[in-house]
Amino acid sequence: MKKTLLVLASCTLLGTAASAQSSVTMFGVVDLNGRWLDNNGVTQYSMSQDGLAPSRLGFRGVEDMGGGLKAGFWLEAPLNPDDGNARVGLAFTRRSTVSLSDARGEVRLGRDETATYYNTGHFDPFGDTGLGAAGNLTVRPPAVPVGGAYDTLVRANNMVAYFTPPNLAGGLYGLLQVAAGEGTYGNKFYGGRLGYAAGPFDVNVGYGETLVADDTYADNFNLGGSWILGPVKVSGFYGRITVIDNKQDNWFVGASMPWGQWTLRASYGHVERSGTDPDNVEGQKADQLAIGAVYWLSKRTAFYGTYSNLNNKGGASFIVGSFSNVAGGGAAANGDSQGAEFGVMHSF
Repeated sequence: MKKTLLVLASCTLLGTAASAQSSVTMFGVVDLNGRWLDNNGVTQYSMSQDGLAPSRLGFRGVEDMGGGLKAGFWLEAPLNPDDGNARVGLAFTRRSTVSLSDARGEVRLGRDETATYYNTGHFDPFGDTGLGAAGNLTVRPPAVPVGGAYDTLVRANNMVAYFTPPNLAGGLYGLLQVAAGEGTYGNKFYGGRLGYAAGPFDVNVGYGETLVADDTYADNFNLGGSWILGPVKVSGFYGRITVIDNKQDNWFVGASMPWGQWTLRASYGHVERSGTDPDNVEGQKADQLAIGAVYWLSKRTAFYGTYSNLNNKGGASFIVGSFSNVAGGGAAANGDSQGAEFGVMHSF
């Protein structure tokens, strides 16, 4: 009996030690809203999602192997909570990576966000999410990117990345990435970013190239920054994408301010295109104004509301949101687009 108790106690201690060395966490977000859209004078009321944060389900884990070396994984899939269906069969298309890290930085392999997308999401007061997203003027369908559709505006497959350690002297941080095309145009990518964050300031520059056709690359350069001025966080962004003689210039300015349990948000953005090769985008331009408010019931649950208004000129066809049952989402050249959404977000 005593031997049995000793064995059980030993197993328990070993199990406790093992669990202290590694961990696995399930996490996610469920975000639903009521949405009104008016694209080119045609309206739709719907139950929609992802107004404050993208709905998702994920699993992540880390193993401490001693000596400062850690191994980790991250699997994250988008969700459609409005109808309960997983997108594309619960594929982990938001992120699917394995990594090794120590005091010298992190090496990460798999599918992840590109270095050139970082500034769009990081410095946008709306987090590039919902009707107010700055990405409505850069990477949102159905507007085709300059040079045609390619996959690296937000994420890339088959990628190897190196992240500098978070405690570099002086607040410097950086990232280098290479993604194998594996015989497919639109995914072969290399790029990086370099930033500086200290006190109230954060500034970052990013650059990347994507092979979109034989000997043809999409060059993506952007610069973003933020400054905390009292209770207000002010941010800005400028970016240029070039393919042959097509050019797309984007910029936005934004601000967010906590006010008790509220967070107030606003942004104004502009896009302008030029060139006729490989696409005729000459003279296309658009402006977007977005305002919103978030009421935090807790650290993980919030009510929110957003209104966004977008105006197209010169044949541009950007929109703030697609209709759920209309192909193309109601986009049309020179058509104006506006919308409002009110919803609730819970993270776990």
